[in-house]
Amino acid sequence: MIAVGDAAPDFTLRDQNNEQFTLSSFRGSRAVLIIFYPLAFTGICTGELCAVRDDLPAFQNDDVQVVTISVDSSYSHKIFSERENYDFPLLSDFWPHGGVAQTYGAFNETTGFANRGTFLVDKEGIVRFTEMNQPGEGREPQGWLDAIAALGLARSQH
Repeated sequence: MIAVGDAAPDFTLRDQNNEQFTLSSFRGSRAVLIIFYPLAFTGICTGELCAVRDDLPAFQNDDVQVVTISVDSSYSHKIFSERENYDFPLLSDFWPHGGVAQTYGAFNETTGFANRGTFLVDKEGIVRFTEMNQPGEGREPQGWLDAIAALGLARSQH
């Protein structure tokens, strides 16, 4: 698994609107919170992403970009994002199947989808926070906010 202090592997994937998202395009301007999740439309995944949606300015602002990644297709992500009103990129790691998750050490070979891996990449492209939970083990988004705050990028409460 990618560790704190490692350079974040670059990637380009398509979001729910079929637009390309390239991690390195944020270098020098914004930190990126990368949230791998197993599958769209599942209970724990939906709950975690809704927590981000419900407090989006704390997670995504002028200093931080949120991006979520699963092996679902862009088309599935489109429906998922519309249904749940997600206003952040849902990236498709569909083909090569789980390729980005594999690069980050988040791919679960047994299940064929990503574990619940979270990575905070600073503006210089260095990983500053990591977390890895197995499928069925939910994460606490407050930990992500704490990691953002530790980089000095926290926003005041709205």
